[in-house]
Parts: sequence; structure tokens; C-alpha cells
Amino acid sequence: MLNPIVCLQDVSLVRNHQTILKGISWTIRKGQHWAVIGSNGAGKTSLLKIIAGYLWPSKGEVTVLGKRYGSYDLRELRKMIGWVSDELMEDIYPSQQVVNTVISGKYASIGLWEIPQRDEYKQATRLLEKMRISHLAQRPFGGLSQGEKKRVIIARALMAKPVLLVLDEPFSGLDLGAREEFLFDLERVCPLATLVLVTHHVEEIAPLFSHVLLLKEGQVLAQGEKGKILTDDLLSHTFGFSIHVRRRFGRYWPIIDYSTKSSQE
Repeated sequence: MLNPIVCLQDVSLVRNHQTILKGISWTIRKGQHWAVIGSNGAGKTSLLKIIAGYLWPSKGEVTVLGKRYGSYDLRELRKMIGWVSDELMEDIYPSQQVVNTVISGKYASIGLWEIPQRDEYKQATRLLEKMRISHLAQRPFGGLSQGEKKRVIIARALMAKPVLLVLDEPFSGLDLGAREEFLFDLERVCPLATLVLVTHHVEEIAPLFSHVLLLKEGQVLAQGEKGKILTDDLLSHTFGFSIHVRRRFGRYWPIIDYSTKSSQE
């Protein structure tokens, strides 16, 4: 059997005497695409930052793309992982041209510190075309709309042809129409990488996602195939409300019963 894309064994994270993650064991294999769901403060973003090499766990063993933390340069590992988050988006220099922002993804750097080669410009332009924003190539990043910035960050993440693409709430701040367009483009341009998505919203889990991990208070509540995890009982337990799940067009849609607060908090 091939090595897993991600393997976490009994991983915990403690910051300022506060336990953020506790005893996380999780394996992602090639061909699987995972969504991570949980309420605010459940530890979702921290978990993704560990996978992407931006946080070091307090305990446990982490192996990503066959590289075990502690025996490999994480700066090199990050070049093999696409990272998409609002936090990253805020770090991009507002005056930087969009095309250079995309090229910087090849080096997993904030800013572009080398003179780009012609083939890098061509590759970045093709990615902008795939994301349907090639007309923005010479614009400063800071002058774009929220949705346009997110498309640029996706293109940037794909610049290094990553094996693993980590998406931390990529739909936040988008209106309904922009979200659905973004979901469509995500399925269209990212089929070759293994995807890991963090979201609060069950309906944002596109049909291509095969597995789900539920986090509650820093611990794994459940994990496995999507259809076995996105159930009324498990989602009600996760969010503390009575939730009924309906499946339609390959997506899962929650209906919340506000009259009955779940006792499974």
C-alpha cells in the first residue's frame, strides 16, 4: 500500500496553557478528499496549520507526503503543499501585481524575491485563465474584490503543482452567487491534488469530497466516509443544535430545529 498523504498519530497542541488539540489521529490516503467541520474554537485551523507545516505540535507524530516532522526541512515541505486562507490573503502585499502574487506560490513565500522566468509568467497566466481572472494579471492585489483575491490565492497555491491543497474556510466573505461559482471552479481546477477543506457550513462540501472529520473541543468526534458522518445525530452533537440533514444534487443541506436545543453539547 502506498504511503498516506497525511498521517497524524496522537497529536496534541497546547498554547499558553490552553489545550487546542488533543489526541488527534488521522490518516489521509491518495484519492481521498477531506472536509473538516466543527464549531468556532474547535481547533480546525490549528489542525490545518500543523498539516501545512506552519505549526509544530506539542505532542505526537506528524508525517506529510512521506516526510516526518523533525527529520525534514519544513520550508521545503511547504513548497509541496498549497495553502489557502484569509490569514495568508491578508499578508500579501497590497501593491504586488497579481501575476507576481501567483508566481510567489512556487516558492511558498510572501512576496517575490527573485526575477521571474518567462516560463513562470506563462504558467501563472494559464492558472489565472483557469480561474477566469486573467484580465487582472497586472492589477495590484490590494485593489481586488474579496472574491477576486480568493481566486488569486487559489492560483497561487496551484503554482507549485502541489500534491496536497489545504483550504481554510475559502468561502468566507463571499455572497451566495460568488460561493457557488467558486465551488464550481474549485472542482474544475483542482482534481489532481488531494484536498483538505475546513468549513463551518455543511452545504459547502462539494460532491468531490469523499470523507469528513468532525472536531469538537479539540478532539475528533467522528471521521470517515462522508455519507456515514454527515448524519443528523453526529452533526447535532457537533454543533449543539437539533439538525436534520437533507441530501440533494450531491450536496448535504442542514435544517436546524431552533425549538429544540440539543442536549449533546
